[in-house]
Amino acid sequence: MEPSLFAQPLLRLGSSTITVGQGVAVGGAAVLIALLMLGMALWRSGRARADAAFEAAERAREAEMRMVGILRSQAEMQGRLGSMAEIFGARQAELTQSLSQRLDAMTGRLGQTMAEQTKSTHENLARLQERLAVIDTAQSNIQSLAGQVVQLQAILSNKQTRGAFGQSRMEAIVADGLPQGAYEFQATLSNGTRPDCLVRMPNDTPSLVIDAKFPLEAWNAIRAAEGPDAQKAAAQAFRRDVEVHIRDIADKYLLSGETQDTAFMFVPSESVFAEMHENFETLIQRAHRLRIVIVSPSLLMLSIQVIQSILKDSRMREQAHLIQGEVIRLMEDVSRLDDRVRKLQVHFGHAARDIDDILVSSGKVTKRGQKIEALEFGANDPDRPSASPTDVGARPVESRTGQLKLRVVEEE
Repeated sequence: MEPSLFAQPLLRLGSSTITVGQGVAVGGAAVLIALLMLGMALWRSGRARADAAFEAAERAREAEMRMVGILRSQAEMQGRLGSMAEIFGARQAELTQSLSQRLDAMTGRLGQTMAEQTKSTHENLARLQERLAVIDTAQSNIQSLAGQVVQLQAILSNKQTRGAFGQSRMEAIVADGLPQGAYEFQATLSNGTRPDCLVRMPNDTPSLVIDAKFPLEAWNAIRAAEGPDAQKAAAQAFRRDVEVHIRDIADKYLLSGETQDTAFMFVPSESVFAEMHENFETLIQRAHRLRIVIVSPSLLMLSIQVIQSILKDSRMREQAHLIQGEVIRLMEDVSRLDDRVRKLQVHFGHAARDIDDILVSSGKVTKRGQKIEALEFGANDPDRPSASPTDVGARPVESRTGQLKLRVVEEE
Protein backbone atom coordinates (compact mmCIF):
# COMPACT_ATOMS: atom_id res chain seq x y z
CA MET A 1 0.00 0.00 0.00
CA GLU A 2 1.35 3.20 -1.04
CA PRO A 3 2.09 5.32 1.99
CA SER A 4 -0.17 8.35 2.61
CA LEU A 5 0.81 11.84 2.25
CA PHE A 6 0.88 12.36 5.99
CA ALA A 7 3.42 9.63 6.42
CA GLN A 8 5.90 11.08 4.05
CA PRO A 9 8.90 12.59 5.72
CA LEU A 10 8.96 16.36 6.02
CA LEU A 11 12.07 17.16 7.94
CA ARG A 12 15.04 15.23 9.18
CA LEU A 13 16.81 16.37 12.24
CA GLY A 14 19.81 14.19 12.88
CA SER A 15 18.54 10.66 13.31
CA SER A 16 14.91 11.77 13.83
CA THR A 17 12.57 12.19 10.92
CA ILE A 18 9.57 14.36 11.07
CA THR A 19 6.70 13.41 8.81
CA VAL A 20 4.11 15.60 7.19
CA GLY A 21 1.44 14.31 9.49
CA GLN A 22 3.58 15.11 12.46
CA GLY A 23 4.28 18.46 11.00
CA VAL A 24 0.60 19.04 10.38
CA ALA A 25 -0.20 17.86 13.89
CA VAL A 26 2.46 20.02 15.27
CA GLY A 27 1.23 22.96 13.15
CA GLY A 28 -2.38 22.34 14.21
CA ALA A 29 -1.34 22.13 17.80
CA ALA A 30 0.58 25.32 17.32
CA VAL A 31 -2.39 26.96 15.66
CA LEU A 32 -4.62 25.75 18.44
CA ILE A 33 -2.27 27.02 21.01
CA ALA A 34 -2.09 30.32 19.13
CA LEU A 35 -5.88 30.53 19.01
CA LEU A 36 -6.07 29.72 22.70
CA MET A 37 -3.49 32.35 23.43
CA LEU A 38 -5.29 34.82 21.19
CA GLY A 39 -8.58 34.12 22.92
CA MET A 40 -6.97 34.44 26.30
CA ALA A 41 -5.37 37.69 25.15
CA LEU A 42 -8.71 38.99 23.93
CA TRP A 43 -10.36 37.91 27.19
CA ARG A 44 -7.68 39.62 29.18
CA SER A 45 -7.96 42.70 27.00
CA GLY A 46 -11.73 42.88 27.50
CA ARG A 47 -11.29 42.24 31.19
CA ALA A 48 -8.76 45.03 31.29
CA ARG A 49 -11.05 47.37 29.37
CA ALA A 50 -13.92 46.50 31.70
CA ASP A 51 -11.72 47.10 34.70
CA ALA A 52 -10.56 50.36 33.16
CA ALA A 53 -14.13 51.39 32.44
CA PHE A 54 -15.14 50.48 36.01
CA GLU A 55 -12.21 52.37 37.41
CA ALA A 56 -13.06 55.30 35.12
CA ALA A 57 -16.65 55.19 36.32
CA GLU A 58 -15.49 55.00 39.95
CA ARG A 59 -13.13 57.87 39.34
CA ALA A 60 -15.88 59.88 37.65
CA ARG A 61 -18.21 59.18 40.59
CA GLU A 62 -15.54 60.12 43.07
CA ALA A 63 -14.78 63.23 41.02
CA GLU A 64 -18.48 64.10 40.98
CA MET A 65 -18.72 63.55 44.74
CA ARG A 66 -15.65 65.69 45.22
CA MET A 67 -17.16 68.35 42.95
CA VAL A 68 -20.38 68.25 45.00
CA GLY A 69 -18.33 68.57 48.20
CA ILE A 70 -16.38 71.40 46.63
CA LEU A 71 -19.61 73.13 45.59
CA ARG A 72 -21.06 72.59 49.06
CA SER A 73 -17.89 73.93 50.64
CA GLN A 74 -17.98 76.84 48.20
CA ALA A 75 -21.59 77.58 49.17
CA GLU A 76 -20.69 77.40 52.86
CA MET A 77 -17.68 79.57 52.21
CA GLN A 78 -19.86 82.07 50.35
CA GLY A 79 -22.29 82.09 53.32
CA ARG A 80 -19.48 82.58 55.76
CA LEU A 81 -17.98 85.25 53.57
CA GLY A 82 -21.39 86.96 53.43
CA SER A 83 -21.79 86.82 57.22
CA MET A 84 -18.20 87.97 57.65
CA ALA A 85 -18.88 90.80 55.20
CA GLU A 86 -21.97 91.80 57.21
CA ILE A 87 -20.01 91.59 60.48
CA PHE A 88 -17.15 93.54 58.96
CA GLY A 89 -19.62 96.10 57.62
CA ALA A 90 -21.25 96.51 61.04
CA ARG A 91 -17.88 96.66 62.73
CA GLN A 92 -16.66 99.13 60.15
CA ALA A 93 -19.77 101.28 60.74
CA GLU A 94 -19.24 101.12 64.50
CA LEU A 95 -15.55 101.86 64.07
CA THR A 96 -16.39 104.74 61.74
CA GLN A 97 -18.91 106.12 64.26
CA SER A 98 -16.50 105.68 67.16
CA LEU A 99 -13.71 107.32 65.19
CA SER A 100 -16.06 110.14 64.22
CA GLN A 101 -17.10 110.66 67.87
CA ARG A 102 -13.53 110.55 69.04
CA LEU A 103 -12.45 112.91 66.31
CA ASP A 104 -15.32 115.26 67.24
CA ALA A 105 -14.37 115.09 70.92
CA MET A 106 -10.70 115.55 70.08
CA THR A 107 -11.59 118.43 67.78
CA GLY A 108 -13.67 119.99 70.57
CA ARG A 109 -10.87 119.53 73.08
CA LEU A 110 -8.34 120.86 70.63
CA GLY A 111 -10.58 123.84 69.94
CA GLN A 112 -11.08 124.46 73.65
CA THR A 113 -7.36 124.01 74.31
CA MET A 114 -6.50 126.35 71.48
CA ALA A 115 -9.03 128.88 72.78
CA GLU A 116 -7.60 128.62 76.29
CA GLN A 117 -4.09 128.78 74.91
CA THR A 118 -5.04 131.80 72.83
CA LYS A 119 -6.63 133.45 75.87
CA SER A 120 -3.60 132.62 77.99
CA THR A 121 -1.32 133.94 75.27
CA HIS A 122 -3.32 137.17 75.07
CA GLU A 123 -3.22 137.50 78.87
CA ASN A 124 0.51 136.81 78.93
CA LEU A 125 1.02 139.32 76.15
CA ALA A 126 -1.10 141.84 78.06
CA ARG A 127 0.92 141.23 81.24
CA LEU A 128 4.12 141.40 79.22
CA GLN A 129 2.96 144.67 77.74
CA GLU A 130 2.17 145.97 81.22
CA ARG A 131 5.59 144.88 82.45
CA LEU A 132 7.20 146.48 79.44
CA ALA A 133 5.28 149.63 80.26
CA VAL A 134 6.51 149.39 83.86
CA ILE A 135 10.04 148.79 82.57
CA ASP A 136 9.71 151.82 80.30
CA THR A 137 8.47 153.86 83.24
CA ALA A 138 11.32 152.57 85.40
CA GLN A 139 13.77 153.33 82.62
CA SER A 140 12.45 156.85 82.33
CA ASN A 141 12.66 157.15 86.14
CA ILE A 142 16.21 155.84 86.03
CA GLN A 143 17.07 158.36 83.34
CA SER A 144 15.53 161.16 85.37
CA LEU A 145 17.33 159.84 88.47
CA ALA A 146 20.58 159.78 86.53
CA GLY A 147 19.95 163.39 85.59
CA GLN A 148 19.24 164.21 89.23
CA VAL A 149 22.47 162.43 90.25
CA VAL A 150 24.34 164.52 87.72
CA GLN A 151 22.67 167.60 89.14
CA LEU A 152 23.55 166.44 92.66
CA GLN A 153 27.13 165.89 91.60
CA ALA A 154 27.17 169.37 90.14
CA ILE A 155 25.73 170.70 93.38
CA LEU A 156 28.29 168.87 95.51
CA SER A 157 31.14 170.09 93.33
CA ASN A 158 30.52 173.63 94.61
CA LYS A 159 31.44 174.41 98.21
CA GLN A 160 28.50 176.74 98.86
CA THR A 161 25.92 174.41 97.30
CA ARG A 162 27.47 171.44 99.16
CA GLY A 163 27.07 173.30 102.43
CA ALA A 164 23.48 174.11 101.51
CA PHE A 165 22.88 170.39 100.82
CA GLY A 166 24.13 169.38 104.31
CA GLN A 167 22.13 172.25 105.84
CA SER A 168 18.93 171.10 104.10
CA ARG A 169 19.34 167.46 105.25
CA MET A 170 19.92 168.59 108.83
CA GLU A 171 16.92 170.96 108.75
CA ALA A 172 14.67 168.21 107.37
CA ILE A 173 15.64 165.80 110.17
CA VAL A 174 15.15 168.41 112.89
CA ALA A 175 11.86 169.71 111.49
CA ASP A 176 10.44 166.20 111.20
CA GLY A 177 11.36 165.23 114.78
CA LEU A 178 10.71 168.34 116.89
CA PRO A 179 7.62 170.52 117.29
CA GLN A 180 7.50 174.08 116.06
CA GLY A 181 9.18 176.45 118.50
CA ALA A 182 11.55 173.85 119.92
CA TYR A 183 14.28 174.77 117.43
CA GLU A 184 15.56 177.73 115.43
CA PHE A 185 17.68 177.81 112.30
CA GLN A 186 20.42 180.44 111.87
CA ALA A 187 19.81 181.87 115.35
CA THR A 188 22.14 184.61 116.61
CA LEU A 189 24.09 184.02 119.83
CA SER A 190 25.35 186.61 122.27
CA ASN A 191 28.80 186.62 120.65
CA GLY A 192 27.30 187.43 117.25
CA THR A 193 27.80 183.95 115.74
CA ARG A 194 25.00 182.17 113.91
CA PRO A 195 24.96 178.36 114.24
CA ASP A 196 23.07 176.29 111.65
CA CYS A 197 20.53 175.07 114.22
CA LEU A 198 19.77 175.84 117.84
CA VAL A 199 17.62 173.32 119.73
CA ARG A 200 15.92 174.89 122.75
CA MET A 201 16.02 172.55 125.76
CA PRO A 202 13.26 172.51 128.44
CA ASN A 203 13.28 174.02 131.95
CA ASP A 204 15.29 177.04 130.80
CA THR A 205 18.41 174.92 130.30
CA PRO A 206 21.02 175.98 127.70
CA SER A 207 20.27 175.25 124.06
CA LEU A 208 21.99 172.61 121.91
CA VAL A 209 24.01 173.74 118.88
CA ILE A 210 24.10 171.71 115.64
CA ASP A 211 26.63 172.61 112.93
CA ALA A 212 26.22 171.30 109.35
CA LYS A 213 29.28 172.89 107.63
CA PHE A 214 31.32 169.72 107.20
CA PRO A 215 34.34 170.01 104.82
CA LEU A 216 33.25 167.53 102.16
CA GLU A 217 35.62 169.01 99.54
CA ALA A 218 38.61 167.58 101.43
CA TRP A 219 36.91 164.18 101.54
CA ASN A 220 36.22 164.30 97.80
CA ALA A 221 39.89 165.10 97.29
CA ILE A 222 40.77 161.83 99.05
CA ARG A 223 38.42 159.94 96.73
CA ALA A 224 39.86 161.63 93.66
CA ALA A 225 43.52 161.10 94.64
CA GLU A 226 45.50 158.58 92.59
CA GLY A 227 48.53 156.88 94.06
CA PRO A 228 49.67 156.39 97.67
CA ASP A 229 51.42 159.76 97.92
CA ALA A 230 48.45 161.73 96.64
CA GLN A 231 46.09 159.84 98.94
CA LYS A 232 48.37 160.47 101.91
CA ALA A 233 48.55 164.18 101.16
CA ALA A 234 44.74 164.36 100.69
CA ALA A 235 44.22 162.50 104.00
CA GLN A 236 46.47 164.96 105.82
CA ALA A 237 44.58 167.89 104.29
CA PHE A 238 41.26 166.32 105.32
CA ARG A 239 42.52 165.77 108.87
CA ARG A 240 43.72 169.37 109.07
CA ASP A 241 40.45 170.83 107.75
CA VAL A 242 38.33 168.75 110.14
CA GLU A 243 40.50 169.71 113.12
CA VAL A 244 40.16 173.39 112.22
CA HIS A 245 36.38 173.00 111.87
CA ILE A 246 36.10 171.21 115.23
CA ARG A 247 38.12 173.95 116.93
CA ASP A 248 35.97 176.68 115.33
CA ILE A 249 32.79 174.99 116.62
CA ALA A 250 34.23 174.75 120.12
CA ASP A 251 35.37 178.39 120.10
CA LYS A 252 32.25 179.93 118.54
CA TYR A 253 29.29 177.90 119.82
CA LEU A 254 30.20 176.54 123.27
CA LEU A 255 29.11 179.48 125.45
CA SER A 256 28.76 178.92 129.18
CA GLY A 257 25.18 179.43 130.39
CA GLU A 258 23.84 180.04 126.89
CA THR A 259 24.52 176.76 125.06
CA GLN A 260 25.15 173.21 126.16
CA ASP A 261 28.71 172.21 126.89
CA THR A 262 28.42 169.76 124.00
CA ALA A 263 27.72 170.55 120.33
CA PHE A 264 26.84 168.36 117.31
CA MET A 265 28.88 168.36 114.09
CA PHE A 266 26.61 166.94 111.38
CA VAL A 267 28.13 164.73 108.66
CA PRO A 268 25.61 164.40 105.79
CA SER A 269 26.84 160.95 104.69
CA GLU A 270 26.83 157.60 106.50
CA SER A 271 29.80 156.33 104.47
CA VAL A 272 31.91 159.38 105.39
CA PHE A 273 30.94 158.92 109.05
CA ALA A 274 31.95 155.23 108.99
CA GLU A 275 35.21 155.98 107.15
CA MET A 276 36.12 158.63 109.73
CA HIS A 277 35.59 156.21 112.64
CA GLU A 278 37.64 153.53 110.88
CA ASN A 279 40.59 155.48 109.44
CA PHE A 280 40.62 158.81 111.35
CA GLU A 281 40.35 157.77 114.99
CA THR A 282 42.48 160.72 116.13
CA LEU A 283 39.90 163.15 114.78
CA ILE A 284 37.14 161.42 116.74
CA GLN A 285 39.20 161.52 119.95
CA ARG A 286 40.08 165.22 119.47
CA ALA A 287 36.40 166.04 118.90
CA HIS A 288 35.47 164.22 122.13
CA ARG A 289 38.10 166.14 124.05
CA LEU A 290 36.67 169.40 122.77
CA ARG A 291 33.10 168.16 123.57
CA ILE A 292 32.09 167.98 119.91
CA VAL A 293 29.96 164.99 118.95
CA ILE A 294 30.21 163.95 115.29
CA VAL A 295 26.80 162.62 114.14
CA SER A 296 25.56 161.01 110.94
CA PRO A 297 21.97 161.40 109.64
CA SER A 298 20.83 158.29 111.55
CA LEU A 299 22.52 159.36 114.80
CA LEU A 300 21.09 162.86 114.48
CA MET A 301 17.62 161.39 113.97
CA LEU A 302 18.05 159.23 117.09
CA SER A 303 19.27 162.23 119.10
CA ILE A 304 16.30 164.32 117.93
CA GLN A 305 13.93 161.53 119.06
CA VAL A 306 15.59 161.49 122.50
CA ILE A 307 15.22 165.28 122.73
CA GLN A 308 11.57 164.94 121.71
CA SER A 309 11.00 162.45 124.56
CA ILE A 310 12.67 164.85 126.98
CA LEU A 311 10.41 167.67 125.80
CA LYS A 312 7.33 165.48 126.25
CA ASP A 313 8.38 164.56 129.80
CA SER A 314 8.99 168.20 130.61
CA ARG A 315 5.57 169.22 129.33
CA MET A 316 3.97 166.44 131.37
CA ARG A 317 5.77 167.61 134.52
CA GLU A 318 4.68 171.17 133.79
CA GLN A 319 1.10 170.01 133.45
CA ALA A 320 1.22 167.67 136.47
CA HIS A 321 -0.90 170.00 138.64
CA LEU A 322 -3.54 170.19 135.92
CA ILE A 323 -3.53 166.39 135.69
CA GLN A 324 -3.84 166.17 139.48
CA GLY A 325 -6.84 168.54 139.45
CA GLU A 326 -8.47 166.53 136.70
CA VAL A 327 -7.90 163.33 138.71
CA ILE A 328 -9.55 164.95 141.79
CA ARG A 329 -12.57 165.97 139.73
CA LEU A 330 -12.66 162.50 138.23
CA MET A 331 -12.76 160.97 141.74
CA GLU A 332 -15.62 163.32 142.67
CA ASP A 333 -17.52 162.17 139.58
CA VAL A 334 -16.86 158.55 140.56
CA SER A 335 -18.19 159.22 144.09
CA ARG A 336 -21.38 160.77 142.69
CA LEU A 337 -21.75 157.85 140.34
CA ASP A 338 -21.44 155.44 143.31
CA ASP A 339 -24.19 157.31 145.22
CA ARG A 340 -26.50 157.26 142.24
CA VAL A 341 -25.86 153.55 141.67
CA ARG A 342 -26.76 152.86 145.31
CA LYS A 343 -29.97 154.89 144.92
CA LEU A 344 -30.75 152.94 141.77
CA GLN A 345 -30.19 149.72 143.72
CA VAL A 346 -32.78 150.89 146.31
CA HIS A 347 -35.20 151.64 143.50
CA PHE A 348 -34.59 148.17 142.12
CA GLY A 349 -35.43 146.74 145.58
CA HIS A 350 -38.72 148.64 145.65
CA ALA A 351 -39.44 147.48 142.11
CA ALA A 352 -38.77 143.87 143.13
CA ARG A 353 -41.25 144.17 146.01
CA ASP A 354 -43.81 145.75 143.68
CA ILE A 355 -43.33 142.86 141.29
CA ASP A 356 -43.97 140.39 144.12
CA ASP A 357 -47.21 142.22 144.98
CA ILE A 358 -48.18 142.14 141.30
CA LEU A 359 -47.57 138.39 141.22
CA VAL A 360 -49.89 137.94 144.28
CA SER A 361 -52.59 139.97 142.55
CA SER A 362 -52.20 138.01 139.34
CA GLY A 363 -52.56 134.78 141.35
CA LYS A 364 -55.82 136.02 142.83
CA VAL A 365 -57.05 137.01 139.37
CA THR A 366 -56.23 133.52 138.12
CA LYS A 367 -58.24 131.95 140.92
CA ARG A 368 -61.15 134.28 140.17
CA GLY A 369 -61.01 133.11 136.56
CA GLN A 370 -61.18 129.49 137.69
CA LYS A 371 -64.29 130.36 139.67
CA ILE A 372 -65.86 132.03 136.62
CA GLU A 373 -65.30 128.81 134.69
CA ALA A 374 -67.75 127.11 137.12
CA LEU A 375 -70.80 129.10 135.82
CA GLU A 376 -74.04 126.93 135.19
CA PHE A 377 -77.24 127.57 133.24
CA GLY A 378 -80.77 127.31 134.74
CA ALA A 379 -82.78 124.13 135.39
CA ASN A 380 -84.83 124.50 132.19
CA ASP A 381 -81.74 124.22 130.06
CA PRO A 382 -81.65 120.66 128.76
CA ASP A 383 -77.93 120.93 128.19
CA ARG A 384 -77.24 121.77 131.85
CA PRO A 385 -75.80 118.80 133.73
CA SER A 386 -77.64 117.77 136.83
CA ALA A 387 -76.21 118.79 140.11
CA SER A 388 -74.29 116.08 141.75
CA PRO A 389 -75.08 115.43 145.40
CA THR A 390 -71.38 115.04 145.90
CA ASP A 391 -70.65 118.73 145.16
CA VAL A 392 -69.62 119.82 148.58
CA GLY A 393 -69.82 123.49 149.37
CA ALA A 394 -71.81 124.35 146.23
CA ARG A 395 -74.83 126.56 146.54
CA PRO A 396 -77.15 127.60 143.72
CA VAL A 397 -77.74 131.25 143.05
CA GLU A 398 -80.76 132.27 141.03
CA SER A 399 -80.63 135.13 138.58
CA ARG A 400 -83.24 137.87 138.44
CA THR A 401 -84.84 136.47 135.30
CA GLY A 402 -85.06 132.98 136.74
CA GLN A 403 -83.46 131.48 133.64
CA LEU A 404 -79.90 131.26 134.86
CA LYS A 405 -78.49 129.66 137.92
CA LEU A 406 -74.99 130.07 139.19
CA ARG A 407 -73.23 127.41 141.12
CA VAL A 408 -70.64 129.11 143.24
CA VAL A 409 -67.98 126.91 144.69
CA GLU A 410 -66.86 128.18 148.03
CA GLU A 411 -63.13 128.30 148.49
CA GLU A 412 -61.89 126.04 151.24
